[in-house]
Amino acid sequence: MVSVLEKAIELLGWAFFAFYFYQMAYIAVSLFRKPRVHKAKVQHHFGVLISARNEELVIGQLIRSIRQQNYPQELIDIFVVADNCTDRTAQVAREAGAVVYERFNTELVGKGYALNELLHHIDQDYTLEHCEGYFVFDADNVLDENYVAHMNDTFDSGYRAITSYRNSKNYDSNWISAGYALWFLREARYLNQARMTLGTSCFVSGTGFLVHTDIFRKNGGWKHHLLTEDIEFSTDTILSGEVIGYNKDAVLYDEQPTTFRDSWNQRLRWSKGFYQVFFRYGGRLVKKVGQGCFSAYDMLMTLAPGMLVSAVLLPLGLLMILVGVTGDVYTVREMQPLINRVGMYVVQSYGMLLAMGALTVMTEWKHIHCKNYKKILYLFTFPVFMYTYLPISVVALVRKIEWKPIRHNVVRDVRDIRMPN
Repeated sequence: MVSVLEKAIELLGWAFFAFYFYQMAYIAVSLFRKPRVHKAKVQHHFGVLISARNEELVIGQLIRSIRQQNYPQELIDIFVVADNCTDRTAQVAREAGAVVYERFNTELVGKGYALNELLHHIDQDYTLEHCEGYFVFDADNVLDENYVAHMNDTFDSGYRAITSYRNSKNYDSNWISAGYALWFLREARYLNQARMTLGTSCFVSGTGFLVHTDIFRKNGGWKHHLLTEDIEFSTDTILSGEVIGYNKDAVLYDEQPTTFRDSWNQRLRWSKGFYQVFFRYGGRLVKKVGQGCFSAYDMLMTLAPGMLVSAVLLPLGLLMILVGVTGDVYTVREMQPLINRVGMYVVQSYGMLLAMGALTVMTEWKHIHCKNYKKILYLFTFPVFMYTYLPISVVALVRKIEWKPIRHNVVRDVRDIRMPN
């Protein structure tokens, strides 16, 4: 049994290497090539969609950052759905100049349902075609002053779904917020930028993206209601033949959780959502891969790690149970090869994650807004943060997960975030 599991772990290691080697090419592309720069000929009319639940502390700053854009304000309409709020979110948003709809529905819970209802309100009162495209933001976001102008450049070039550079409002809070922020910076620079350069599809990550009105019309609103509606949207969009674009200069600042409890709950939902998308769309993705679609392969590899990790951790747990039930106790000597191999993979993976983090910190140094010593310190906790996904992936596989809101309270505008160290 021990030798079989040892071999399984070895094979999984080689499988990971084979399946994800292409991301090494992504790194080279990101370092040595830049995506084509588009310059818009037309300034398009956009709507902004914000789903907010008890966000009175932060939503005003997001709206102000939109109103401070270097872009004609008559071409930006802001729509907010105050979703099951018990605070002053709706009032604050109205006072800041947004069109606000209040929603009270405790059965259909989640961002996807709120966005869908918001789109239907807009269609009824203005028609969706009132705007050519719609941004989707979370209430805790704030935008660089040139965000809309840069996204308009990519939109004008023909892309009908576009994502942006996701930075953090609170990288410096602690190792948890830094872990999130570093991962998102790595995702922007070494995944989406490479995809954009190579002409393959990028992926939407949570917040800060733009969708052409025609897509919403075709979909009948927002039809993606799994626990990770962003990944479901990306998957469905790729399967429909669209190519999601990316603009590296459109910078959005996002608040990250700072407590392990909030982080656990959020990433548990994300992991469960990845499983949901995998089981719902996996077959179609495999078929698309067979037709030569690299973007489908890329998405499949994005969804697969949780499944692969569980494929090892669950048998390992079952082995321990089997040993306890049968009384077939292995000696330390018999277990030593397995222990050595697991230890080797832990050391290797720590080194790889550390190298990945170090490369991201070096190249994105000026975009990381915290004291220099924290940029270095949180490099070494980044692999630990990523390791916590292991138990999360296993728990998400077997537990029923429901959407839970996370309280946001980091009140910073762009000027505060960029203050020198």
